[in-house]
Amino acid sequence: MNDYIAISKMLVEIGILWFVYYVILMFARGTRGVYVLRGIILITIFFIITKQLNLERINWIFTKLFALSILAFLIIFQQEIRRGLANIGQRRWSRFFLKESEIISEIASACFLLSRKKIGALIAIERETRLENYIESGIEIDAKVNSELLMTIFTPNTPLHDGGIVISGDRITTTGCLFPLTQNPKVSSNLGTRHRAALGISEETDAIVVIVSEETGGVSVAIAGRLTHDLDREAMERVLSNLYRPDKKGKK
Repeated sequence: MNDYIAISKMLVEIGILWFVYYVILMFARGTRGVYVLRGIILITIFFIITKQLNLERINWIFTKLFALSILAFLIIFQQEIRRGLANIGQRRWSRFFLKESEIISEIASACFLLSRKKIGALIAIERETRLENYIESGIEIDAKVNSELLMTIFTPNTPLHDGGIVISGDRITTTGCLFPLTQNPKVSSNLGTRHRAALGISEETDAIVVIVSEETGGVSVAIAGRLTHDLDREAMERVLSNLYRPDKKGKK
């Protein structure tokens, strides 16, 4: 009976730890810290196993490693932790207070005004996969999404117009971000750098990427390495509405 209780207790502890680590992994997703966090998880698993097997010396070593790894994680990735907590406090919950339709309308308004003027634009909308690695390459703005600001950012010959911007929740987080170019050999050679960058980040993340062509003024959307060209406003808003939420990402 005692053995049964001990095993049940161990399974409950492991279950709770896995749940906590899963939440933390989702929190750290898309940041450099996720790799260190995975290492901490492995150390913890070995720590639990050696403790249950009464391997005292090995357990003592893993105890020290675990403490040092937590300390190293907090020191090395303090900036990512601070930014992540800000995301939770300011952006993630903001979706409850600002309708997605309003965000989509602001993005669409800016894109089609830029389209009429043939001003290029590149906008990545964050979904489940966090875009911290790309955010770090840009200039932090942290402003509410609105069409006037988007148009100002992409106005030629201004300090912030180069590169792409990242939208997280209802916030424009950064501008001037560098996105990876697609390496897909099947992509048309007629596509410019802006469209290749849109495809590149959509291949590596689940972000929705909106592109305004500088040459034609056409508005396109990239998702999962696929590009939909020359959308009108109604079609663009419909696509964004269907894909915006993470739990809708499989819908077309």
